[in-house]
Amino acid sequence: MPSGPKSAPTPTTEARGDRAAPRKASRRFDPHRFGPVVGLVLLLVVGTALNPDFATWDNMMNVLTRTAFIGIISIGMCFVIISGGIDLSVGSMAALIAGGMILLMNALAGSVGSPVAVVALGMLFALLLGGGFGLAHGYLITRGRIEPFIVTLGTLGIFRAVLTWLADGGAITLDNDLSDAYGPVYYGSLLGIPVPVWVFLAVSVAGAVLLNRTAFGRYVQAIGSNEQVARFAAVDVDRVKLLTYGLLGVCVGIATVLYVPRLGSASPTTGLLWELEAIAAVIVGGTSFKGGEGRIAGTVIGAVLLSVISNILNLTSIISVYLNAAVQGCVIIAVAFLQRRRP
Repeated sequence: MPSGPKSAPTPTTEARGDRAAPRKASRRFDPHRFGPVVGLVLLLVVGTALNPDFATWDNMMNVLTRTAFIGIISIGMCFVIISGGIDLSVGSMAALIAGGMILLMNALAGSVGSPVAVVALGMLFALLLGGGFGLAHGYLITRGRIEPFIVTLGTLGIFRAVLTWLADGGAITLDNDLSDAYGPVYYGSLLGIPVPVWVFLAVSVAGAVLLNRTAFGRYVQAIGSNEQVARFAAVDVDRVKLLTYGLLGVCVGIATVLYVPRLGSASPTTGLLWELEAIAAVIVGGTSFKGGEGRIAGTVIGAVLLSVISNILNLTSIISVYLNAAVQGCVIIAVAFLQRRRP
């Protein structure tokens, strides 16, 4: 006697199966999620073993302070890479922003209230300039239909050439009185922790919330995963990309605001290879270079990890410190190779 048709699985059964699968997968070790953390812990152990001075509070704060510049830029770069883009100009952009804000502050010195007011105007100008440069990139990429690689490769040369012209091949130096008023932004501390570290922490938290808790963050990930599907889902792809590059520009502006009081000058070598370090931090942190997936926490860990590598090289002289960029390049290639095997 033929049996009756089999009943379709109930929604409850399917839901249970769907819930059970993630629980089972979550118990597995994900090297892309936890690999950077493990790598950082191992580096801390190695650094301490090679030089006892490595594990001191002062050295840790020094590492985090120097990480702040690249780390803040890396957070903006994380959004861009997740969306499927790239920006090769951030180092040159930072150099031009630094030169521009120093020229503005020197011009306003003595004519606009106190030095603190002049510094505040210079900082605001840096943020606006960075955001403007980022939006210009986004406009050329979305409206001009030019590949991000080409646009930012071109502006990489433009930004640094303009700064070199403004500095007449030398350096643009901040006025001494303004330098004294501006110094606490880099050299000051709160509760024993340097100001740049606090700013880095604040930007990191804001970036994580924006990426994981807002519609904008979901749109960024959707565009990087599949741009055409995102368009069919009524996502304004061009607008999201425009804002993503604008966000990166603001992050570059924030990093520059923190960097300028360190030396009080801008030269053609300012921000050199920052784009390499920012991209390396994002990729080492587990963000897929193809886009669609990434985490702010991983990017922060990646930035700290690269700074720790540099610090260990400085303290131990295992290899020449001049090879630091070469080490970072090797790290990028190695991580990219591992990502090819990513499911």
